[in-house]
Amino acid sequence: MAVKKYKPVTPGTRGMTGHSFEEITKSKPERSLLVELRKSGGRNSYGRVTVRHRGGGHKRFIRLVDFKRDKRNIPAKVAAIEYDPNRTARLALLHYADGEKRYIVAPLDLKVGDTVMAGAGAEIRSGNALPISNIPVGTMIHNIEVREGRGGQMVRSAGGAAQLLAKEGDFAQVRMPSGEVRLIRQVCYATIGQVGNLDHGNVKLGKAGRSRHKGIRPTVRGSAMTPRDHPHGGGEGRQPIGLPGPKSPWGKPTLGHKTRRNKKTDQYIVRRRSKTNR
Repeated sequence: MAVKKYKPVTPGTRGMTGHSFEEITKSKPERSLLVELRKSGGRNSYGRVTVRHRGGGHKRFIRLVDFKRDKRNIPAKVAAIEYDPNRTARLALLHYADGEKRYIVAPLDLKVGDTVMAGAGAEIRSGNALPISNIPVGTMIHNIEVREGRGGQMVRSAGGAAQLLAKEGDFAQVRMPSGEVRLIRQVCYATIGQVGNLDHGNVKLGKAGRSRHKGIRPTVRGSAMTPRDHPHGGGEGRQPIGLPGPKSPWGKPTLGHKTRRNKKTDQYIVRRRSKTNR
């Protein structure tokens, strides 16, 4: 996939880049795999905003993606590579031998006409899903299960790939894209290969309107607010954040403050992610 540049005929297109979509082979999605997306504007069931900067955006449909890969030992042919507005990766439309159609996250080397399969006896080939116990050490994997049968929950975004480092007992050591090394049970499934659309991180939106099309509303700096609205606000002229440090709008420490409180999975982390890969 390549990144295309726009001719700077307006201020908004100066520095703007976009996707070339050269890998997309089908423009319209499979209707049987679509579900309506009902927008909430970041509000919960009580009507209160719980996630800020959400709202508007282009109307979208949810594509039902098969993260579980639970259709085992049945070959499927890749019918198309499609765009998904709800994620950074591309989707591959599979036509199974029994007539069923499913979407999966498209790996980097997967092309139309290729055959993929999920199961313990599948080949070590891009797009195939196997238990981690059947995958050789050193293989690049994605769409990794955390618990058996729950479906892939990790390494699903564009360009993502984890590496299988070692196996010992019931667990395997997997290095995540962040640099973190984590223990995962060998009975969990993972998909071979690296997620496609590698150049997603190189695209520059160029103008505010493209963020609004994605449903992202503007973010106002705390220093531009009043002291009533934000701890960083107020003062004559520009002021530094000051001690005891940066705060969220509700007075909680932020900007680098550690917020992880999941003690249940601490035992599965062999090495924390490095700062350089953050």
